[in-house]
Formats: sequence, C-alpha cells, structure tokens
Amino acid sequence: MLRNYRRLLSLAVLLTISATFSTKISAQDEGDAWAKKKSSWLLLPPGERTKVQDFSEDYKNYLNIARSALGSTREVIRRARAAGFTEFTKPEQVKPGARLLIPNRDRSLILAMIGTDPIVDGSRVVGTHQDSPHIELKARPIYPAEGFALFKTKYYGGIKKYQWSNLPLALAGRIDTTDGRTVDISIGLNPGEPVFVIPDAAPHSDTELRNRTYTNVLQGEELDPVIGSIPGEKSSVAVEVTQFLMSTYKIKEEDLVSAELALVPATHPEDVGFDRGLIGAYGQDDRVSSYCAARAIIDLKGTPKFTALAYLSNFEEMGSVNNTGAGSQFLNSTIARLIGAQRGPAYNDLDLRRALHNSQVISADANDSLNPIFPSTSEATNAARLGYGVTIKLYGEGFDAPSEYVAKMRGLLDRNGIPWQTHTYKVDFGGGGTIGGFMSREDMEVIDFGVPLLSMHSPFEMSSKVDVWNFYKTMAAFFAQ
Repeated sequence: MLRNYRRLLSLAVLLTISATFSTKISAQDEGDAWAKKKSSWLLLPPGERTKVQDFSEDYKNYLNIARSALGSTREVIRRARAAGFTEFTKPEQVKPGARLLIPNRDRSLILAMIGTDPIVDGSRVVGTHQDSPHIELKARPIYPAEGFALFKTKYYGGIKKYQWSNLPLALAGRIDTTDGRTVDISIGLNPGEPVFVIPDAAPHSDTELRNRTYTNVLQGEELDPVIGSIPGEKSSVAVEVTQFLMSTYKIKEEDLVSAELALVPATHPEDVGFDRGLIGAYGQDDRVSSYCAARAIIDLKGTPKFTALAYLSNFEEMGSVNNTGAGSQFLNSTIARLIGAQRGPAYNDLDLRRALHNSQVISADANDSLNPIFPSTSEATNAARLGYGVTIKLYGEGFDAPSEYVAKMRGLLDRNGIPWQTHTYKVDFGGGGTIGGFMSREDMEVIDFGVPLLSMHSPFEMSSKVDVWNFYKTMAAFFAQ
C-alpha cells in the first residue's frame, strides 16, 4: 500500500512539473518577438499606403530608364541636377548645406550634402551598386549561323543561363570611336522597335539535350541571340546586319571593339498580384538600393549635422573591380577632396584617416527571400521575407558589423518606426557579399542592409513595395542624424 502511494505521489509530482514546464513554453511562444512580427503592410500609418504606391510608380519609372550602370548614372544625375545639385569643381563650393555631384567616368557617382560639422569628424555614407547581371557582346560579335545572323556574347554576373532564352532582349550601351565620338545605343525598349531573342530547342526534337543538368540547360557559348534573318542578293545575313549598323550609326566594324553593349530584358516594370503589392522588374539587384539612396539624399531637407554621401558604384557583380567599382579609390579620393576644401593648406593624410575612422556606413544591397515554392533552400528561422521590413544581413565569416553598431542601427530603425528583419543563409549551402568589405578595409564602420527579392538575379526580379518604401525611409533617417 505504501509503495503504491509513493508511486502515485511521484507521478503527481511529474505531472505537476510537466504542466508547469508546458505552461512556461507556451508563454514563451506567445511572447516570442519573431512570432509577433507582422507584415509591414499592417504597420503602415493611416494614409501612408498611398505614399507607398506613389513612391513605387516613381521607382518603376527609374527602373524603366536605368537598364545599366551607364543608364542609372545618367538618370540619377538628371534628377540630382533638377533638385539643385551641382558638379563639385572648386573648393569654395564645400559649405554647409551645399548639394554636390561628383561623377566618375559616367558609370559611378557620389551625391553629397555637406553637413554643419567638419568632415573629419565623420560622415554618413550609403554605398550601393548600379550594375546588374546581363549579357555582353564580345569584341567581334556578329557572325553567321545556319542562315541567320547572331551576336556572339559573354554573360556578366551570376545568372541561370536558361532563364535568358525565349525572352525579348534589348540592346543598350555605347560605342566610342577613334575620332572622339560617343554613340549611345538603345534598341528594343520603345514600342515598335525590334528585339533580340536567344532561341531554345523545340520539345519535338530536343531529346539529345534532355540529360543536361539544371544549370547547364544552356551553356555559356549558347547565349547567342538572333539579330537578323534576311540575306542580301549577294551577301549573307551577317554582312547585311553589319552594313546596317555601320550606316545607321556612322561607325566602322572595328568600332565595336571599343563598345560597351549589353543585352538586357526588354520587359517593362509591372505590378505583380491582384493586390499590386509587388514590383516585378529587371535590375532590382541592386538598383533598388541605388534608387533609394539617391532619392533619400535628393529629398533631404535642411542641413544635416554630418555630411551625407550617396555612393553609387559599379562592377559589384564581378567583384567591384576596375576604376568605377568600390574596390577603387574613388570614395577615398572624393572624401579627401572635400576635406581639402574645408581644411585648405592645413590638410594632410591624417585628416582623411580620421574622417574614414569616424564615418558610419550602410552598405546597401538586395538579398535573397524565402521562396514559397522552394522554402527548403532557406533556413526558415533566419530567412528574410518579402513585406516584413528592411533586412539586417548577418552572414558571419567576419562580414558582420560589430555588435555595438548593429545595436545602434537597430535603435535608428526602432525610433523611426521602420520594420526590420534579419537574413542568414543556410550553412554550407548559400552565401553572398557586397561592397561593405571595401569600406570596412578603410577603417569605416559598416553594416550590411538590404531588401529581400524573389527570383533574385533573374530577368524579372520581384520586390515588395512596402520594403522598398521602408528602405528609402531608413536611408533618409540615416542621412538626417
């Protein structure tokens, strides 16, 4: 009897402990900060939804024009000049409230608003990149193939090659001639203009191709679009196309060696979904950040305490190389020029070192989103989702900002009512990086921010309108500190 009583007592104790533990777990679940996160759409103040839609329309207009780093630079400069920015050419321009424009070889630029404090005491920098994955022409691009004329190409940036077939493509860029002319090229973006298409094999005859793997459905040397099909009486289609280009643009065939011509999707930005909550467009990685940074500094009211710099760079998709990429000295040189204008003959290299050390930076770039069809490619606990706010990117491996700077930037977001989330890739399965490392190397304080995209690096990426809006608000608040 006593033994049975002890057993019953022990069971009662276990049940009590279990019930208490379950209650604690349940309460913990209910209080979980991440479980309570709502869609940013539900957090918008009354009347702000209209602002989000209006902002998105302007963003789509920019994307429709800015099809390359060249196009983005040109459009941002046009907008900046209309807002009162002038090109920085002389020291006396550098005074509090000045709105300055510093272009770099037509492919990158810096917009600056001079603050009340000396630049050596620090600045607020948003760094982005304007380039996106695309297909480029080789130096000798035109060739005949089975009665057609095709472009010989090479791809730029990380793409899934099969996504670029059967797609209307436009040709954009420039040709520079030995007599000093620059010929701007844009074919396929306006109604009535021809487009170019990389042809796929028909399902009736592609048996020999069906064993190709996911990433090799099309190979690099097969990304060649049809550019002509009518031969001349005594010449091939390729010769006819070449002669057409020579006569239309008043160039020689050899001028194509000194050309920067890219094939980009000819599709236009569109709203996605019955509710129009998403923007679908080519080039959102990373012209979403470039647009938000430029718009934030152009819209900045009054004179900030710290000098604000929107740095739109190039070549990030290839490692930020060349003299217009973030790996160059363009940003350092620009800051040195601005300090030199303030300090005059007293300027020395230690002033630049001090200014860089005191600078705070948002390295802005798009990031991958949790995909509703392929959720297993993300680690759901730490994956960013469309519509849930600005992304604090925590990729590890030494890329993350110091914890105190992360905390400071979280505070900035919270004080301004800006929803945020985090993103970390699955270990051993994914990764990414952007221009922040180049600025960290210069002793600047850097954090990586972004907005999530669906179908990232595809010819038609999707972003949430509310995320883009909140990214703009983040940059505006950062500049205004």
